Amino acid sequence: MDKKLIYIADDEVNICNIIKSFLLKEGYEVETFNNGRSILEAFNAKPADMLVIDIMMPQIDGFSLCSTIRQKSPVPIIIVSAKDTEPDKIAGLALGSDDYLTKPFSPMELVARVKSIFRRIEMDKSKAVVSHIVRISDILINPDTKQVECDGKNVGLTGMEFSLLHYLAENKTRAVSRSELLDKVWGFENEVETRATDDMIKRIRKKLSDAGSHLKIETVWGFGFKIQGGE
Repeated sequence: MDKKLIYIADDEVNICNIIKSFLLKEGYEVETFNNGRSILEAFNAKPADMLVIDIMMPQIDGFSLCSTIRQKSPVPIIIVSAKDTEPDKIAGLALGSDDYLTKPFSPMELVARVKSIFRRIEMDKSKAVVSHIVRISDILINPDTKQVECDGKNVGLTGMEFSLLHYLAENKTRAVSRSELLDKVWGFENEVETRATDDMIKRIRKKLSDAGSHLKIETVWGFGFKIQGGE
C-alpha cells in the first residue's frame, strides 16, 4: 500500500517538528509548512491524503484555509488550536474539518485520531454498496450521501459526526459505551485517554437542536450514550 501523505501547517516550528516525528514513526510521509498560503500552494500542486492545520497562522488562517480547500476537495482535515472555546470548535467543524484538537495535546492522541480517520475511510470503501436509510424521530440518516436531514434540511454533520450518530441510531435499543464508540467509530485499537466522544456528542446535540430536531442523545453516566426519540 502506498504511504499516506500528510501536510502539517503551524507557525510554531517546534510543534510541526514534534507532530512530524511521531507521524514519521508510524510510516506516514509528512511535509510541514509555517503559514496558510504555502500549504495551500503545495496542496494545489500535489494534494495530500490529510491536512493537520493550526487556526492562528500568518497570510491565511486555518478557518479560511479549511473553507478554501473544502470547496475543491473532501480531504480529511484535523484542526489543532490553542483556541478551545466551544464557538471556535463549532466554527472549525462547520467549515468542514473532520476533527478538532485543543493545544496542548498528546502527540499520541493526534496519531490515534489520524489512524482512526484513515481507518474509517477504508471501512467506508469496503462496506457493501447496498445501504439502508435510517429513520428515527424526525431524522433521516442516509449512508450513501453521508447526510443527516431534519424535515428535509441537511443538519451539516462532518464525516466523523455522521458515523457516530449513525452507529448510535443503528443501536438505538441499547446504551453504547464510550470504549465501543472509540473502537467502532474512531477505530482506536488501544485504550486512549480522550474526550473525543464527549466533545463530538456535544457538537452533534447542538447541530440537531439548531436544526429543530427532537432527537435526543442521552448520557448514561459512567458508561456512554443512548439515543432517544422514538421510531
